[in-house]
Amino acid sequence: MKPLALSLSIAAAVLAAPALAKPVVITADRYLDVTKGSYVEHPAIFVDEAGRITSIADARTIKLSAEVERIELPGKTLVPGLIDMHVHLDGPADIGGYRGLEFTDSFFAMTAVGNARAMLDAGFTTVRNVGSAGRNDIGLKQAIANGYAIGPRIVPAGYALGATGGHCDSTFLPPSLEKAKKEEGVGDGEEELRYQVRRQRKFGAEVIKVCATGGVFSRNTEPGQQQLSEAELRAIVDEAQMWGLRVAAHAHGAAGIKAAIKAGIDTIEHVSLVDDEGIKLAAARAKPTYFSMDIKNTDYTQAEGKKNGVLEDNLRKDREVAQIQRDNFRKAYKAGVRMVFASDAGVMPHGQVGQQFAVMVQYGMTPLDAIRAATLNAAQALGQEADVGLIANGRFADIVAVEGDPLSNVRLLEQPAAVIKGGRRIEPAR
Repeated sequence: MKPLALSLSIAAAVLAAPALAKPVVITADRYLDVTKGSYVEHPAIFVDEAGRITSIADARTIKLSAEVERIELPGKTLVPGLIDMHVHLDGPADIGGYRGLEFTDSFFAMTAVGNARAMLDAGFTTVRNVGSAGRNDIGLKQAIANGYAIGPRIVPAGYALGATGGHCDSTFLPPSLEKAKKEEGVGDGEEELRYQVRRQRKFGAEVIKVCATGGVFSRNTEPGQQQLSEAELRAIVDEAQMWGLRVAAHAHGAAGIKAAIKAGIDTIEHVSLVDDEGIKLAAARAKPTYFSMDIKNTDYTQAEGKKNGVLEDNLRKDREVAQIQRDNFRKAYKAGVRMVFASDAGVMPHGQVGQQFAVMVQYGMTPLDAIRAATLNAAQALGQEADVGLIANGRFADIVAVEGDPLSNVRLLEQPAAVIKGGRRIEPAR
């Protein structure tokens, strides 16, 4: 690495984790050990200046130093900071269809700032942004890391990859407005898609997002259509793995889902029309394949979509897949498929995504496994087990406090009593 590049890399690492002024101790009635599925009473959680947990003691048996900043949460239950594996921070939920053409390009980057804050206030201290225009997710990650905005930790994808005319291509405009070159992220054939993996990584992507099938909220595509071959998907995976990146595949249709699993993709998004063979493939793979299923947002789109400008054809597709997706969520969970929490925030309002926990429980999950999907499992799927997903030594002190017992009433996660990120208590936005 050249000296200048090395210096910039070190500077970025320092700015990404601003130091606390002094060590912090967090106390509460109890915290949830999501690995064991049980509570630990009267914790005193010690956090160093880097925002990581150094030790956990029994608050009844220790004397706290005056040199330690205290965050006291009496009567509260603590859970690890929540992780949403499928968000679009620059996608306002109340703007659909052609309404997006009312606004200038930079408008959507501006909305991402408020959406990120809404997710943090909702208890989501880490999000994976799976596709954005203008690399807005990368810019927002940098703004948060450098103190210009308040929001969760972001794992950005930059532009999503897809085929010409597919779900990740621009399909709403007439050909007279088409660019001279292909849209950013669009590739046809293995070599073009390999190039797009390298290009997204070059400019800051930390995960690769690809569209293996058609979609609900695009034009002239159907959710069941496979749009990239298994060979193309495998090329993307091979290239991404060489660069140390994981891959997420938008895939509604059964054939595209199975092609993505066979290609070695890490997380399959939506998974609406998966068949029994696809479920068996995912459950049996030694290399983990996670299902990332957004089973809440259709309530919002069907209630508000027409008012927000969503086209009837998109609402029709949404209606057709909604209940099938929920029933397949139940089947996949029962079959032992690894599951992660994913809301598709941007299709629904970012501050409301905690409402999905109740739907996950309604369709068969235990409250503990729903919480694990948004903590332990999500951290594993990200490859960030050393950083997030647990309240444990060495992890970032990303913590959500609730009133009561979330294992008895998972809806408590919809209204956090407090949110802590890296040992700092986040005061709710007014």
